[in-house]
Amino acid sequence: MTAPTVSTTRSDREPFASTEWLLFAAIGLIWGSSFLLIKIGLEAFHPGFITWARVGLGALALAAMPASRRPIEREDRRRIIQLGVLWVAIPFTLFPLAQEHINSAVTGLLNGATPLFAGLIGALWFNRAPRGPQRWGIATGFVGIALISVGSSAEGGTAFVGVLLVLVATVCYGFATNMAGSIQQRYGSVPVMARMLAVGSILTAPFGLYGLTRSEFALGSAVAVTILGVVGAGVAFALMATLVGRVGGPRATFITYLIPVVSLVLGAVFLAETVTVAALVGVVLILAGAGMASRREH
Repeated sequence: MTAPTVSTTRSDREPFASTEWLLFAAIGLIWGSSFLLIKIGLEAFHPGFITWARVGLGALALAAMPASRRPIEREDRRRIIQLGVLWVAIPFTLFPLAQEHINSAVTGLLNGATPLFAGLIGALWFNRAPRGPQRWGIATGFVGIALISVGSSAEGGTAFVGVLLVLVATVCYGFATNMAGSIQQRYGSVPVMARMLAVGSILTAPFGLYGLTRSEFALGSAVAVTILGVVGAGVAFALMATLVGRVGGPRATFITYLIPVVSLVLGAVFLAETVTVAALVGVVLILAGAGMASRREH
C-alpha cells in the first residue's frame, strides 16, 4: 500500500503526538496484515474473486463516509480513472495471483520497495536525475530487491513468477503515488479514494465474476476477505487521510517501512512461513535505500 497525499495544517518538523502514533501503528498493522488475509482467502477463493470483493467492499466502506461525496470536477475525472487502474485494478489483482507462488511474508517484504520505486519514478517524472544520497539509495534498494528475489526463487517452484508480479504491482504504486498528489491536495483523500475504488470495482468485475465460479465458500476465508475489504481498503484509507492531514504526506509515507515487518511476523506466527537470510538482508537494504532515496535534494 501507499500513502495518500494531502496538505497538512501542521509543521512537518513537529514530533508525532500520541494520537498520530496510534494512527501510525493502526495503519501499519492493517496494511501489514493484508498479505496474511489474502493467503487465508486463497484457501477457498479464486484470486480474481478476492480482488473484486476487496475493492468492492472498500468502495462501499468509503462511500458510507460523508466526506466521500465531495464533487470532483469533470476535468479531473480522467485522472481518477487512471488512478483506478494503476493504484487499484492492476496491483490489487496481482497480489493474490502472486501469493499463489510465494508466501505472505515475502510478498510483504517486496512491498517495502514501494517508496523506492516512487522515488525513482518521481525523479524521472519531473526529469530530475537522482543525485547524491538519492542515487545511492536507489542503487542500494535494487540490490535489496535482487537479494529477496534470488533468495525466494531459490526455494524452487514458480516463486520467480510471484516475485515478478509483486514487483510490477509496486511499480504501479510508484506511478500512482506521483500522479495522485495534486488531485488529492485539491479534493482531499477520501473523495478521491472512494471514486478510485469504485472505478477499480468496475474494472475488476469480469475477473471477479469468473473467480466466483471457481471459488468455494469457507467461513475463515470469507471473514478474512471481508476484513481485507472493509478495513484494509476502506477504513485504513480514511485513517491514512487523517494521519496525512496531521503530519503531512512525506512523513506519512514512512508507514510503508512498517508493513514488511508486520507481514513477516504475522506470516511466521500464523502460517509458520519462513524466509531466507538473503531475503532478510534484502529488506534491510530496501528500507535503507528507500530512506536515502526519499531525502530532499540539497
